[in-house]
Amino acid sequence: MLSAIIVAAGQGKRLKAALPKPLVKVGKLPAIIYSLNTLDKHPQVGEIIVVVNADNQRSIIRLIQGYTFKKIKSFILGGKLRQDSVYNGLKNINPQSDWVLIHDSARPFIDRQTISKVIRAAKITGCAIVAVKPKATIKYSQKNNIVKKTLDRDTLWEVQTPQVFKKELILRAYKKYANGKVTDDASLVEKLGGDVLIVQGKYENIKITTAEDLLLAELIAERLLHAV
Repeated sequence: MLSAIIVAAGQGKRLKAALPKPLVKVGKLPAIIYSLNTLDKHPQVGEIIVVVNADNQRSIIRLIQGYTFKKIKSFILGGKLRQDSVYNGLKNINPQSDWVLIHDSARPFIDRQTISKVIRAAKITGCAIVAVKPKATIKYSQKNNIVKKTLDRDTLWEVQTPQVFKKELILRAYKKYANGKVTDDASLVEKLGGDVLIVQGKYENIKITTAEDLLLAELIAERLLHAV
């Protein structure tokens, strides 16, 4: 069995929106509904846990109850940091689950095919992530914004979610390393010495962080609507 954790506990301060980020309209739907729709219909997802915060909990529950999702098991309160929220979700998954998928609610446009690919890849190493190649030239600096070197773009990946893990592996990684700075769940598996397999994602699987991201997301939503 595979459990999906949707992380919707962030404050979304950089978006500067009147609504909590998971509830912000992207096209015709609130942001969180897109990924919930896709995951709820995916045959390999057995349950969905939505991690919320104290401020948006009631609004998100009320919104989701207006839809006919079949796999949402529970709403769990997150913590101060993203890693605390993910860990709270991990501690509440079904004991029968062998696999865990972690996805950010701020990435509305994940698709069924990519989910299937990352689940399949995780079965090889115990951990797989979705990522895309960077389009821009990336430079590395340390102090005073002086460039130290230009990085080889062919060796770099821009990491996205979802990320899929063997349950025992990601729980062990969180128990050992979650007290440090964590912006990427798979990085904890790296610290354990585990192999993280990359699956080619899609550029439209953007993360909505700023107002500019929201404008782009609305364009993507409109294009996807016309493609149906």
